Amino acid sequence: MTTVEVIETIDSNAQAVWDILGDFGGIKVGGPITEFSLDGEGVGAVRTITMGSANIVERLEEFDAEARALKYAILNDDSPLPVSQYSATIEVISDGENACTVKWIGSFEPKGAPEWLATKAVRSIYTGGIARARKETEG
Repeated sequence: MTTVEVIETIDSNAQAVWDILGDFGGIKVGGPITEFSLDGEGVGAVRTITMGSANIVERLEEFDAEARALKYAILNDDSPLPVSQYSATIEVISDGENACTVKWIGSFEPKGAPEWLATKAVRSIYTGGIARARKETEG
């Protein structure tokens, strides 16, 4: 298994950052994302992220609002991402009133692409999500 780990600090309140990153149904349409849907709520909820004619189908595996942590997995083998057996965790740790650390860690088997390319694709998703939370919460 390949692991991608992105750990970044944000100069914002941990709860405000968690409100964004912990919102499993909070994916925004725009950029490469052309459609988004969410079926169910809480653990077991399934979201479908459409990028052009391809879908990424993910299930929320674990959710702990108090610990500000969640785990999700990609369900479909025909995902446009060059990965299989993918699962990831997001954790937001308070570093004081207006500072926090985000840990986004995923593991997968590269599929249809070299490991470096699969790693690059996954890392860009994590850094992009953290950048969005930073932009929306930093004063």
